[in-house]
Amino acid sequence: MSAQMPEARSTEELKEKWVDKQEVLTGSDILLRSLVLEGVKCVFGYPGGAVLYIYDAMYGFKDFHHLLTRHEQGAIHAADGYARASGEVGVCIATSGPGATNLVTGIATAYMDSTPLVVITGNVASTLIGTDAFQEADITGITMPITKHSYLVRSVDELPRIIHEAFHIANTGRKGPVLIDIPKDVSAAMTLFQPHTEPVALRGYNPRMTPNKLQVERLGEAISKAERPLILAGGGVVYSGGHEALLELVEKTGIPITTTLLGLGGFPSGNEHWLGMPGMHGTFASNMAIQETDLLISIGARFDDRVTGKLNGFAPKAKIAHIDIDPAEIGKNVKTDIPIVGDVKTVLELLNKSVKRAELADEWRAKLQQWKAEKPFRYKDDYKEDEIGLKPQWVVELLNETTNGEAIVTTDVGQHQMWAAQYYRFNNPRSWITSGGLGTMGFGLPSAIGAQMAQPERLVISINGDGGVQMCSQELAVCAINNIPVKVVILNNQVLGMVRQWQELIYENRYSHIDLSGSPDFVKLAEAYGVKGLRASTKEEARKVWQEALDTPGPVVIDFVVEKGENVYPMVQQGKTLDQMLMGDE
Repeated sequence: MSAQMPEARSTEELKEKWVDKQEVLTGSDILLRSLVLEGVKCVFGYPGGAVLYIYDAMYGFKDFHHLLTRHEQGAIHAADGYARASGEVGVCIATSGPGATNLVTGIATAYMDSTPLVVITGNVASTLIGTDAFQEADITGITMPITKHSYLVRSVDELPRIIHEAFHIANTGRKGPVLIDIPKDVSAAMTLFQPHTEPVALRGYNPRMTPNKLQVERLGEAISKAERPLILAGGGVVYSGGHEALLELVEKTGIPITTTLLGLGGFPSGNEHWLGMPGMHGTFASNMAIQETDLLISIGARFDDRVTGKLNGFAPKAKIAHIDIDPAEIGKNVKTDIPIVGDVKTVLELLNKSVKRAELADEWRAKLQQWKAEKPFRYKDDYKEDEIGLKPQWVVELLNETTNGEAIVTTDVGQHQMWAAQYYRFNNPRSWITSGGLGTMGFGLPSAIGAQMAQPERLVISINGDGGVQMCSQELAVCAINNIPVKVVILNNQVLGMVRQWQELIYENRYSHIDLSGSPDFVKLAEAYGVKGLRASTKEEARKVWQEALDTPGPVVIDFVVEKGENVYPMVQQGKTLDQMLMGDE
């Protein structure tokens, strides 16, 4: 990979280099140095008029790597992928007006999935704000509902403090995106550089990390009395670094566990206690266990509608315990009996000190094993090795088998996303990167670029549909120019697959505006960008081209031509309870 990261240096080393010199610098130089002091190694961006002073300061700047994307949406999704794969704050830069507004979808994506980002935008000069100047947009106002916090920098003297605060806010409590809007005159103004490196203390912002011990004790008592307990683990386990504590809890108590879409990888899929993913396209065992449990312990999950199904029929027999860093989530969708506010890792480590093995009823154990054995994920596959025809599920299984579940997998949004979640077996946290809450098409490829920049030694696979991949396909140029070795998998069924599935099952086969048969030749498209392109339409070809992709040191696009009419099952239709699943064999 030609896009190399700078060597990490300690804050003390940087302070010695910069702080003690008492230099007068421009706002742009202060911005760059402040980012480095926050530990930033890579920035994704796209220049324009309002940020030209910032990009001029980057000329010859070697203390972090800047990756030029081909669209601002590509930049922010790449920053998102970087943050999720590394656990660090992702950073992107865009200019004012359309540059800033092109970030909006990515900001909303990060906000919904609690991804820590610092989003830097330029704005017109301070004296022009509010005059409808060229390329002016009120980006702080536009993004107010989808940012954790935002700043409009009024003075260059505020920059060091604001940047330091922004990183603190983005990466503490319930994590999320913070926007810093810098007028052009502020980026050009000069002042004495006085960096902020001390701990941040913000009035009114003090996320609770340590839980109420009495509530943790109540949960321990509830576990000791429950006969049919179940853990529902979400993305908060991954974000807090609580995966080891979660594994310890499950091993100590013997409680079965299901992991949400964003929780995949937070618990090893090969563990005997894992039931799979719950919800609309979850496993039969997970959904039935939720409906039958007498104690549901939600850990870092927010009871999204795709998990709960019909709310007034969700977990009807259960006492609900909810562990979450965000007090606003507790009781918001599901009535909670044991609320615990705190950092997931901290809560679990405290719980593990005293919790005893759960006394699971024999009938409960038997039911769980029966559900897992009788109705696992399955699909009908009659295609022979050399016969034209590929099942998308089979392709995902091929990826899983050849990588032993050790790759970082990013996805776009649609059927392929659900098949990836169902058939790829994740062993480690921060290995699964997908847009869960917002469901953003176009996320898959640029987020893979960010993930690869964060984890250059790991294999990164981006699984896409033939619809979503076209929304940010221009970022293939970034892969080619920087030799970023992402393997871009396209499950090409020539249709907007999830829309087609809903139109088939809910709208009585009225297929309206879903045909993608006029899409480009993806092999030729890849080659036009300087990326190797491969195609397969049989199992024999699929094995061959996938191995060739793995053996190729640079980026590769693999177009798997899959069956057009395949559906994702199980499926819980909207308005139904989790035990009212369509299994696909009705």
